[in-house]
Amino acid sequence: MDLRSHSPYWLLKNGLMSNYPSLSSNHRTDIAIIGAGISGALVAWHLCRAGFDVTVVDKRHVGMGSTAASTALLQYEIDMPLHRLIPLVGEKSAARSYQLCAEAIKKLEEICRRFDNNSGFRFRPSLQVASYKKDVADLTREYRLRKTIGFKLQLWESKEIKNKMGFDADAALYSTLGAEMDAYHLTHQLLDSCRRQDAAVFDNTRVTAIKHLKKGIELKTETGAMIHARHLVIASGYESQQYIPFKVQDLHATYALVSEPMPDITLWHRRCLIWETADPYMYMRTTDDHRILIGGKDDNFYNPDKRDSRIPLKTKQLIKSFSKKFPTIPLKPDFQWSGTFASTKDGLPYIGSIRQRPHTFFALGFGGNGITFSLIAAELITSYLSGQEDADLKIFSFNR
Repeated sequence: MDLRSHSPYWLLKNGLMSNYPSLSSNHRTDIAIIGAGISGALVAWHLCRAGFDVTVVDKRHVGMGSTAASTALLQYEIDMPLHRLIPLVGEKSAARSYQLCAEAIKKLEEICRRFDNNSGFRFRPSLQVASYKKDVADLTREYRLRKTIGFKLQLWESKEIKNKMGFDADAALYSTLGAEMDAYHLTHQLLDSCRRQDAAVFDNTRVTAIKHLKKGIELKTETGAMIHARHLVIASGYESQQYIPFKVQDLHATYALVSEPMPDITLWHRRCLIWETADPYMYMRTTDDHRILIGGKDDNFYNPDKRDSRIPLKTKQLIKSFSKKFPTIPLKPDFQWSGTFASTKDGLPYIGSIRQRPHTFFALGFGGNGITFSLIAAELITSYLSGQEDADLKIFSFNR
């Protein structure tokens, strides 16, 4: 699958950070992981720390799929607002999914601190802006629901938005908890750490067949080399659908740009994450080298050629929308790219197993919360394989 266009910012900024061999001979391990992006890296790191013998394989170079194109806004708010999620999954599961995402942001900061925070993790507030006057009622309802389950946030009216942000909007939700980071950089740090714990990482290694045995898994690679494992974790993102005999995702095209470095690093109130209530929504953040990142203007199709051909148009649209809010900020694009992403019926990830694939677990963090979902998946799968099944697995199961 073609997951992104060429030249995403994080890849050009960081380059090829580490070298990993391809698999050239048969290999045996406790747990094999397909996927060496941020999802597979987080799962591998947690499993290694729990004492498992882990092997990670990817058909690309490490982090070169969706991870390289990730805009890495870390939010506890998922793509499905709480007031719409509750009727779909129930009040308890909806509230818990939001709480788990909030906990995941804090845990990601703790992980990044272990690596001297070279992945650019920064806590940022999050501002969700009413795109239209009709959205104010839903934002007000959302505010009350989130306060009920313990979140610290404020409902800003138009005057406060104008005073603090400088643009006009009828209402906005200001949450104190959010963050930004470089997912590509952290992926390499995590996998380097895994190798130091004797894990094996093989890139340029395509798995062509999966055989489910009574007591394990047998993976056949493109070169004929075999991997024998007790368990398998599939963390290959949107390409994981090929391993599932029923539909779990809808594919979309998304677009992003990063500006040249800005002379005024304050830019707007606390450099908060900004996103809209519109669907699809536009969002923006800053980077640790004082650039502005803008994304959104999504399309509901999967067609890589068509997606990439629309980059110039989408760049103009993103700049136009940004300039309406911040006409005095002289934004000049430096990098532009497009990518594929997937959504689910309720905005939640799929974590766990299906009966058709014994000894196999999926870590599928779809949507705008892919990184926080991946942290949740890493913890839940590690707990299960350690004999400590967590009740939260049911929230994200395939039969929910």
